[in-house]
Amino acid sequence: MKLTFFYDGQFWIGVVEQKEGEALKAVRYVFGSEPKDDEVLAFANGPMLSLLHKCRTTTAVPLEMKKRKNPKRLQREAAKEMKTRPLSTYAQTALKLELEHRKKERKVLRKELSRSSHQAKKRVKAFKKRRQNIVEGNTELDVLL
Repeated sequence: MKLTFFYDGQFWIGVVEQKEGEALKAVRYVFGSEPKDDEVLAFANGPMLSLLHKCRTTTAVPLEMKKRKNPKRLQREAAKEMKTRPLSTYAQTALKLELEHRKKERKVLRKELSRSSHQAKKRVKAFKKRRQNIVEGNTELDVLL
């Protein structure tokens, strides 16, 4: 699991990446102002794991061969990673897929709500029309006679 912070020009954002075999889950969390150590700790202990569990989409990442590296090389790679852009392309892909998935869910829910509200309006309109016909005394028998 990897937690990365960066400043996007307006807000401080934390990106959590979790690898499970070849699958990668990524979640983005907006902190707003620069987070203090206790805020980061509270995030890591609290909502971070629940956000990862809510994430339904994963991105395929090729497995890397585990080979023991020289400590100096690890130091150089860590320094290089700190200088480079904070988000991996795999994490960006995972975030994008999660966003698209949530969009589809919202679209389906909105469609169902509008359909049910439309049907309810039709029922109310038909009920009012029947009531009006009863009050006016316009029944089908009167119309035929």
